[in-house]
Amino acid sequence: MQLFFYTIIALFPIICVFFFLVIKRWPAQKTMPLVYFITVFNAGIIWQVPPQQIMAATIDGMITACQILYILFGAVLLLNTLIESGALSAICQGLLTLSGDRRIQAILIPWCFGSFLEGAAGFGTPAAICAPLLVKLGFPPLAAVLVSLPAQGIPSCFGAVGTPLLLGVATGLGLNDLPVVNQRLAELGVSFDDYLRQIGGQTAIVHGLVGILMPLIMVTMLTGFFGENRSWREGLGVWPLALLAGLSFFITFVLTALFLGPEFPSLLGGLVSLIVVTLVLTQGWFRPQQVWDFAPSHQWEEEWGRPMNSKFKPRSHPIGLKKAWIPYILVGCFLIISRLSFLPIQDILLSVEWRWNNIFGTLITSTVQPLYLPASIFILVVIITYGLHYMGKERITNSLHRTILTLRGAIVATLGAVALATVFVNSEINALNLESMPLTLAMGVSSVVGGIWSIFAPLMGAIGTFIAGSTTVSNMMFSLFQFGVAEQTGTMESLMVALQAGGSSSGSMFSINNVVSVCATVGLVRQEGLVIRKVLLPLIYCVLAEGIIGTLLSGLFRVMFS
Repeated sequence: MQLFFYTIIALFPIICVFFFLVIKRWPAQKTMPLVYFITVFNAGIIWQVPPQQIMAATIDGMITACQILYILFGAVLLLNTLIESGALSAICQGLLTLSGDRRIQAILIPWCFGSFLEGAAGFGTPAAICAPLLVKLGFPPLAAVLVSLPAQGIPSCFGAVGTPLLLGVATGLGLNDLPVVNQRLAELGVSFDDYLRQIGGQTAIVHGLVGILMPLIMVTMLTGFFGENRSWREGLGVWPLALLAGLSFFITFVLTALFLGPEFPSLLGGLVSLIVVTLVLTQGWFRPQQVWDFAPSHQWEEEWGRPMNSKFKPRSHPIGLKKAWIPYILVGCFLIISRLSFLPIQDILLSVEWRWNNIFGTLITSTVQPLYLPASIFILVVIITYGLHYMGKERITNSLHRTILTLRGAIVATLGAVALATVFVNSEINALNLESMPLTLAMGVSSVVGGIWSIFAPLMGAIGTFIAGSTTVSNMMFSLFQFGVAEQTGTMESLMVALQAGGSSSGSMFSINNVVSVCATVGLVRQEGLVIRKVLLPLIYCVLAEGIIGTLLSGLFRVMFS
């Protein structure tokens, strides 16, 4: 009975987030600070966590939130710089010359290029860019949204050069400060960083396997919902190219996660998939016999949205395709160079460090290495791009202004969300000798579901993203919970956290924040509910397939190590 009571109390902040965001439809800027105070109340009054522990966790959360905002600033600034310079338009027009078939365009732009953008920028920007581009090409707005959102559900686990894992999962597991995690690391004989890489590798394998079929699912949804014949079979007409796009992404995704680390899987996976599909199309291979297109716009259903002009506006000084790609190539090269341990550049970047040890006399320590954060590389590339693309003062100012406007609404929500997550996770120091809230929640759940939780673990991650609007915050809130359930049920902890990371990535395709922002970019008014209902098909596929794969792997590991 006592476990049931504390499980409900630990669950209460999550219920509040769902209630205020989903049912009451409050903005995240209002919801997250309120739920932070609810979490503080639970921690201080019911869990009896000392005030200095709560304050230390809050400070640690705000420092982590500032790092997330810094990464977001750099990523969005680079994106806006390329929009202002005309580079993004040149890249997209280059892709569109490859085929007039709408199915192939859906593979090239949201899947290949969108995955690359997710790896470089993250935070929902790929769908927000790809959907308007597709509409401009002649896609119905609803169709553009429904192929862009599922495409984002796979690469999001390593979006913004690994932020959901490197900051999300790492913070959720206590950044090497939680005794229960340290004990497990000592048993395995690995460091915290190596353990994160292990989780990243397992995430890539499970989530990448699921992603192989995603391009095919996207094109069948396109033809099944929006074709004249409403035929799912017409989508299967490009199955060789769709599977090639998914398979080339998967192979690169997994190998990169295993050998380079969590910064690069989505970025390089999208890039390699784009190169492979482009080469195949230029050779004339795997092209369908008939070009598939939508019906004339006057036959579109009202809920599909209105058509837009499909022509790009000419620019007075167009950017060449090769020059347009240079900033992204520089980002990839600089990131790889900075992550290679045998080169001196990594030690130089890591040497600039700000550390607050034992905040307010607690065991909580916060560390920031600003030059090592991807945002510093983004900003360096932005400065190079200003000169490379001959951008004048007006365009530079516009890119900065657009970035600030984008971030302005995210600051309060991010600070509140991350602070509540760190208080939630660091509640293990208390007068009642209780486990932390996530571990208490884990004990309550494991007592009900037992050893079959692995099939539900991805769904929990997806719900976290749906509620919080962020894969990173979902991982912060639930990684320790998933770790605890695995420990209670005798399952491999790293695999369970990997299922959380994969599920949170799948959840990005129906996250309220993403759906609202993408619908706004294409002019779909009050159609968010319809989008969420239709995107449930690929979401159910993802979380169910991940759960089945995770359960099979869990059973295999249990037999191997028993």
